[in-house]
Amino acid sequence: IILTHSCFLLPDSVFTLKGDSGSASRAVRLDCVKASEQCLKEYSCSTKYRTMRQCVAGRESNFSAVHGAEAQGECRSAIDAMKQSPLYNCRCRRGMKKEKNCLRIFWSIYQSLQGNDLLEYSPYEPVNSRLSDIFRLAPIIAVEPASTKENNCLNAAKACNLNDTCKKYRSAYINPCTSRVSTSEVCNKRKCHKALRQFFDKVPTKYSYGMLFCACPTGDQTACAERRRQTIVPVCSYEDKDKTNCLSLQNTCKTNYICRSRLADFISNCQPEVHSISGCLRENYADCLLSYSGLIGTVMTPNYVRSFGISLSPWCDCSGSGNSKPDCDKVVELFTNNRCLRNAIQAFGNGTDVGVWQPQPPIQPTVDLSITRKGKAQTNNALDALTDMTKLDLDGNSLYHICGTLQNHQLDESNDSNAIPRSSPAEITCSHPSVMLLALAFVLTSTLL
Repeated sequence: IILTHSCFLLPDSVFTLKGDSGSASRAVRLDCVKASEQCLKEYSCSTKYRTMRQCVAGRESNFSAVHGAEAQGECRSAIDAMKQSPLYNCRCRRGMKKEKNCLRIFWSIYQSLQGNDLLEYSPYEPVNSRLSDIFRLAPIIAVEPASTKENNCLNAAKACNLNDTCKKYRSAYINPCTSRVSTSEVCNKRKCHKALRQFFDKVPTKYSYGMLFCACPTGDQTACAERRRQTIVPVCSYEDKDKTNCLSLQNTCKTNYICRSRLADFISNCQPEVHSISGCLRENYADCLLSYSGLIGTVMTPNYVRSFGISLSPWCDCSGSGNSKPDCDKVVELFTNNRCLRNAIQAFGNGTDVGVWQPQPPIQPTVDLSITRKGKAQTNNALDALTDMTKLDLDGNSLYHICGTLQNHQLDESNDSNAIPRSSPAEITCSHPSVMLLALAFVLTSTLL
């Protein structure tokens, strides 16, 4: 009886992914355009909003430039009032109507509240999709190892031509990206970039990802990899006469609302984590690939370099960085040495997904040699009872199957996303199986006593 109660009470306390406290976070937030319109309809909110905009105009939200203690006090009062307004915590959607205006509002609020110019948070509403969702809809994606596949990049291009939406937006960027403007300009890069952004924003990912992240078979690396590299017409969208410094390129990106936002989204969703099995801090490959594709069509457009395998980089280097060389290297390594991004692309090409429920290697429990034969027998009987009840093999990785089964069950009941926040109890529990082992040990000890 004790064992039964322990087994069913444990999930409620340990494996809760999101309780009632998370209901507020799941509430639909207003986009910043609608939040701004709502705020302007209220006299008190609109007054404080206009004051805040005047305070940050032409500055990076540093109120020290505002002369007079009274003026500085008004600025800080306006900022505090914004925390209670619909504008606080508003977000934008990629490719939405008035996206640039939405992002402008977001960054004005963000910089005012944070008091810095860092790219720490994404202005976009989280999507929390999964690669498995794409695979269920994409017949062009096979699940065999890449070495036995056909030329998936060629197959993806054919599949795009058979889809009206993909064909329409692909043609829309091929034209400006391949039309020479003059003898000195190979194309109109601004129009090319805009058309590329529309392609990746409007076309279903099963087609756009199939062309951009296709896996190349072992026997046809050269032709396949080059077709994949040519997907975004790099001669126009990617390459330039000279390579600029990567820090300078990033600073240029930060002056544009679209580029700044896409870069912040990429940094947030493709943040690598050495202690994660997936290689990603957020444990979500689909969100990483979405944010990477969002950079295409900006001045920070990345692409495959001319080499085998997955090697990516923006069109820049760190020459002439001087004392800023370490900072420049960090910008480059976001692409060239990003385990999360590389694993995400490989996972898509192989038809797999991040193993959210896959645990760390099991921790071997320490056996107390002073246990008597009677104690061992009682322990074995208790384990047998638990095995019969849960239909699991405790000699294997059953503890982790419990984790995965219970997590999946709770996710299905809540109709929430499969992506687990890093701080969720479920992830901590599965990442550290010793918690479950200690809990079971406590229960078994209680039965012996």
